[in-house]
Amino acid sequence: MLHPDNTNRSPDADPIDRLVAEHRPGHGLARAFYHDEAIYRRDIERVFRRHWHCIAHESVIPNANDFEVFRIDTEQVIVTRATDGSIHAMLNVCRHRGAEVCTKQKGNARVFVCPYHAWTYGNDGSLRAARLMPKDFKREDHGLKTLHVRVAEGLIFISFAEQPLDFSGVENLLHATCGQYGWAQAKVAHRETYPVSANWKLAVENYVECYHCGPAHPEYSQTHALEQPLHMIEALNEAMEARTCALGIDIGSGNHWQMSREGREAIHAFRYALYEGVQSGSEDGTAVAPLMGRFTDFDGGVTSIHLGGTTFLVCYPDHGMIYRFIPKTAETCEMELIWLVDGKAEEGRDYDLDKLTWLWKVTTAEDKTIIEHTARGVRSHYFVPGPIAPMEHNELRYIDWYLDEISRP
Repeated sequence: MLHPDNTNRSPDADPIDRLVAEHRPGHGLARAFYHDEAIYRRDIERVFRRHWHCIAHESVIPNANDFEVFRIDTEQVIVTRATDGSIHAMLNVCRHRGAEVCTKQKGNARVFVCPYHAWTYGNDGSLRAARLMPKDFKREDHGLKTLHVRVAEGLIFISFAEQPLDFSGVENLLHATCGQYGWAQAKVAHRETYPVSANWKLAVENYVECYHCGPAHPEYSQTHALEQPLHMIEALNEAMEARTCALGIDIGSGNHWQMSREGREAIHAFRYALYEGVQSGSEDGTAVAPLMGRFTDFDGGVTSIHLGGTTFLVCYPDHGMIYRFIPKTAETCEMELIWLVDGKAEEGRDYDLDKLTWLWKVTTAEDKTIIEHTARGVRSHYFVPGPIAPMEHNELRYIDWYLDEISRP
């Protein structure tokens, strides 16, 4: 629910605040939230610039001086690995006239030389040289704008905030979840980006609920019990936990989905069963890669993690998935999927890439279609949001969280 402070605001003070105040509890968002440019700009300022985002697995920059550029809205972020192995993130904006200092998508470089006036930056963002500047010019005052970086269980997180949200709870829960699956020793097997003609919130809302799984994802629903209401899969979940315990593995879970007004990042980790005899998320339910982390056998379960509003993780015993939601404009976004396998696994010997990626490629293509159907529908002036169904409890929580975030400067 929205914080009581919001009730003290004049409903006429701001059109977005008025929309927040008019939101009907237990229902979806009004149409303006999915196409209005002013709301989108507030989303960027109060959600994306406030929270932590998983941007990659560190295996994408394995060597000293490796780099890759990532794009979120109008920002370009250079992620680098320095010679000492540390990971840095900085904005791709020269401190002189604002030109892009890095003109390649990825590569290996000890320095970045701005193509405009040749200001030269180290891969930690420090300004190394600025030709023909006066003697009193201080290079140390003109390094690239750096972002806060945390690396947890192999995952690289960035924050645009001057004072980032407390990340300690996230680190602890990732250690108790992804840590058991060996993600720190994993590597990226495949990455794929899906452009979506829809506001980013429609994409996220679709991801966090499985009310649509039965009608929209028949392939996923053949193997994943989450397509049923939770009270109907209690016995399956109990059997899954017993198998995990028998393997000597204790996987953490916990609902720490909190508003940023508390100064801490939001994270929720939960587990659910695969259907009887299913080992992993694949076309036929069989294993698609070598076991990872502490697993010596399959437990018939999945660990799911929702983190910071834009990052979602899926852990199977033999592979993992990172789901990134990336805003582009008020009515477009991207979904990037990243498949992880054990760091020692070799394609063609230990796993077949087509089999590894089949299920989530099919599922995401279906999601893209249904999200775009919804985006076209909510543009109608006659769209009125309906009530949230019981199986959409995570969506309801997400909507309440989102409204609280954009209601506060």
